[in-house]
Amino acid sequence: MKFFFDERQLAHAPEHYFRWGSPVPHPEQPERAVLLRDALLAAGHVLEKPGDFGQGPIKAVHDPEFVDFFKDARARWDEAVGPDAPAVPNYHTARTSAWRPTGVVGQLGYYSTGTSCPVTHGTWEAIYWSAQSALAAADLVMKGERIAYGLSRPPGHHAYRDATDGFCFFNNAAIAAQHIRQRFERVTVLDIDTHAGNGTLSIFFNRGDVQVISMHVDPSDYPPYFNGYTHEIGEGPGEGASLNVTLTPGAEEALVLRSFGTCIDALKDFAPEAVVVSLGFDLSEDDPLSVVKFSSQGFVEMAGAIMDLGLPTVLIQEGGYLGPSLSKNAVAFLETCDGAL
Repeated sequence: MKFFFDERQLAHAPEHYFRWGSPVPHPEQPERAVLLRDALLAAGHVLEKPGDFGQGPIKAVHDPEFVDFFKDARARWDEAVGPDAPAVPNYHTARTSAWRPTGVVGQLGYYSTGTSCPVTHGTWEAIYWSAQSALAAADLVMKGERIAYGLSRPPGHHAYRDATDGFCFFNNAAIAAQHIRQRFERVTVLDIDTHAGNGTLSIFFNRGDVQVISMHVDPSDYPPYFNGYTHEIGEGPGEGASLNVTLTPGAEEALVLRSFGTCIDALKDFAPEAVVVSLGFDLSEDDPLSVVKFSSQGFVEMAGAIMDLGLPTVLIQEGGYLGPSLSKNAVAFLETCDGAL
């Protein structure tokens, strides 16, 4: 399988964020992508650098001012606060009646939902090329390839149209889905990360041409907390095109796979022409952020079910942190996909 990745995606290297009221080491590290890249190369998959599709496809999904903010956000922060101060958003707004401020400190808070997306000196390059990797995979599938994988890092499925969230800046899966809509009339985004694809759900919530299915741990006491509930089914033209399938913390693999079967059934009912998979290996029981019991064999079974659909498929990397089986799970999933071609 061809997969896309650019070394510039490693430039974003956050040190800390706040979790449960305390600063902790940031789990979304460049090493994640290095491990995945090297394991896939060793397994015989073909690495290609993405072409530059420009900012247009990103701005087709995100507020253009939000996108432009990150181009010089760190330089502005250095000038206003100092080059050694971490650019962590520390002022936030509910946005319902908020006015966009002019200073970088206020703007960083305006465009953030929490503290998990600090802006480092390499953030713009990393998030830009992460989106380009997703676009390259989508473009290849749009042009006739059955399946391709965008090793998008930083991840993207929590990012809203105009706000960062949960380690995510640009919503790579949403960008990929919007891109392939140029060819395919109906597209499903299938999100199988341990956390809800809340940003993707929000972006397409009012649209009936893009179905979003997210299987994840119940957000009542688990990130992203505020979205990803079963009553969220879409609005207006998008009513019925959003589906949240929630897992109880501690769920065994058999239950996870039954829940995944519910997702596949809903996807078939929607009858899309193509699928974008938000692929989160943080479902694995040994992932540092996981609270369910899931193994490499589970990923193999999910990959098989996706390939059985017989649809053009774009894989976009989401979660999956520095647990022992990260690389193993990725190889198992992609090799299953390859074996079904």
